[in-house]
Formats: sequence, structure tokens, C-alpha cells
Amino acid sequence: MKAKVLMSWSSGKDSAWALYQLQQRTDVEVVGLFCTINQEFERVAMHGVRVALLQQQADSIGLPLELLPIPYPCSNEAYEAVMRDFVARAKAQQVEYFAFGDLFLPDVRQYREQKLAETGIKPIFPIWDIPTDELARTMIAQGVKTVLTCVDPKQVSAELAGREFNAELLADLPETADPCGENGEFHSFVFDGPMFRWPLKVQVGEVVTREGFVFADVLPVDG
Repeated sequence: MKAKVLMSWSSGKDSAWALYQLQQRTDVEVVGLFCTINQEFERVAMHGVRVALLQQQADSIGLPLELLPIPYPCSNEAYEAVMRDFVARAKAQQVEYFAFGDLFLPDVRQYREQKLAETGIKPIFPIWDIPTDELARTMIAQGVKTVLTCVDPKQVSAELAGREFNAELLADLPETADPCGENGEFHSFVFDGPMFRWPLKVQVGEVVTREGFVFADVLPVDG
């Protein structure tokens, strides 16, 4: 029997590619997605993606999506309380693994492992330690279509907000930036790729600066 996996879903390229790797495996079954959202703005924290677009992604993937609202601002204690409740529900549904799209930050991985250590649910990291220059180009070559929804102008140009993640964008990144934005240089929204059954129709709306970050509002296109 395949082990049940829930995918931590950010709406961005790394969680999407991690999901795609799991979709190729025969020993596990991804049974759903989960995503924390800012309950005041009804958007993915940091990514700034609308809940309606999250649901469109889940529909195209063909998996149920559980939204986990967190307050704004959110303390670490409040976040962990939300996650404890969710872990308990997942365990009751015989979920064995949570999957994450983390790439190389050891403190992030250790935090996830630590918090799940006594729960009976194990973390897995399908794309961990893949060189990010290689990973970025592989995703692009395999048809992953992504738009940058948030950039940190202290690390990369603010003009990258709203641009598609492609070879031209990679060439425009400064040498100090990670090609996948793993150090917080940017966050993204995936609208097409091999993990989807159909592409999403979106357009980039207003670009605003908020709390030191530049956000591009991605909007669904009717039809």
C-alpha cells in the first residue's frame, strides 16, 4: 500500500516541482495540499497570492486543498498552534508524510523535522540539495511557467516583480542572488507545468511596495 503524503503548498515553483517529483513515485500517494494563508488579506503570506488562484491550482492538479488561516501579524506560538491542530487531523486520516519544497537551508529543514519528530508524521524533501542553478533551468526546460509575485528589493531589482521566471530573468539576476530565490530574494506563482492538467489563465495587475517588499498582484482571467 502506498504511503499517504500531504504536500506543503506555497503556490510557487519549488513546491510545485517537489509535488511533480512525488507524482512520479510508485511508493507514495499525494492525497492533498495544504497552505497557510493570511486570514486578514486572504492571500498566501509573502507570496501575496489570492486564495481564488490557490484553488485554481488545486483544481488543475486534481487534489483537495486545505487552507490554514493564520492571524496577521502572526506570532510563532499562534502559527505552531494552527499547525498542531492540522497535524492531528492529518494523523487521524492515516497520513504518514508531509512533503516540503525546501532546497538547502538547514535551519528550515531542522525546524520542520523538530516539530514533526513526536507526531508520527515524517517530513520529506523531494528536491533537497539539488544545485539551484541546475534546478532552475530544469524547471524552465520542463515547462514550468511561473511569475514572480514578490521580490526583496534589497537583494534583487524591484523591476523583477511581475516578470516570468525564465532564462532571461535568470540572466538578469545579480551574481549574489540564488537562482531559485531560496534566500528570500523572490517568491512566485506557478500557472502551468507538468504537475498541472491544464494551464491557468492569469494576468499581472498592480505592483505595489509594502513593508519593504515589492508585490505584483496576479489576477485570474475569466474563461
